Amino acid sequence: MTTLTPMAGKPAAKGGKPETRRAKAKKRLTSRTASVIALIIAILWTTPTFGLLLSSFRPAEEIKTSGWWTFFANPSFTFDNYAEVLLSDSSAGRLGSYFINSLVITIPSVLFPVAFAAFAAYALSWIRFKGRDTLFIGIFALQVVPLQMALVPLLSFFSSNFALEDEGKFIQIWFAHTCFALPFAVFLLHNFMSELPGDVIEAARVDGANHGTIFRKVVLPLVTPALASLTIFQFLWVWNDLLVALVFGSGQDTSPMTVRLAELAGSRGEEWQRLTAGAFISIIVPLIVFLSLQRYFVRGLLAGSVKG
Repeated sequence: MTTLTPMAGKPAAKGGKPETRRAKAKKRLTSRTASVIALIIAILWTTPTFGLLLSSFRPAEEIKTSGWWTFFANPSFTFDNYAEVLLSDSSAGRLGSYFINSLVITIPSVLFPVAFAAFAAYALSWIRFKGRDTLFIGIFALQVVPLQMALVPLLSFFSSNFALEDEGKFIQIWFAHTCFALPFAVFLLHNFMSELPGDVIEAARVDGANHGTIFRKVVLPLVTPALASLTIFQFLWVWNDLLVALVFGSGQDTSPMTVRLAELAGSRGEEWQRLTAGAFISIIVPLIVFLSLQRYFVRGLLAGSVKG
């Protein structure tokens, strides 16, 4: 009598089916050890922000003489730092106008590249034309060009061809951010759009839909997570940018908050009370944007990353 020995292979899960990579990864990431590690990383990551928040409400003398952790031994609150930064008429104040400048710079600098990249990604994914692959490779290659290489030629182009007033300098800042963002934006959205089911696009074409209708009613709803991820990336990049703002914008009329925060620190970095309050004010808007688009952001990062 012969006995059959089980063949070596993948461990069987419930129901006798082999456990997939996706199930293994999910099991590891949801384990108790992974949760504890994630909690420790989250605490370490948010500790500096928590210290910044506490310091923004501490008197200037205590900020300069002791660390923020001493707040718990001798707690004291004050709103003087925020009042000095937001409401004061001195050189340390008037942060509100720079806050408006940041919004005026950031919103168009996000909408323009996201819109242009969505059109370009659709064309490169679903419209056949001569040189399409070569064009996509060229756009992809532009990502390796350093930002600093294009600043001086672009500034020279605006200076020699356009005579813009202070308010008009917003246009060249929008143009610069849009140009610098397009290669990555087109590459990211193309990866999502090219993976859409071809049967859905073909079914829309059979029903008589043109490219505009397919793009608006079929493609855009399916790539919403990717658009949200790109929007968050671009918003954070433009909002926190200092280099482009210094090159293409000058003066209170066009300078964003990042320029003002650099000035609030003082020539020797001695004005810590101003910097803590101003820095925390600058964090509020990115936090609102991220939290409002968080569910789409997570879906955009995980889409297509793991296949069972």
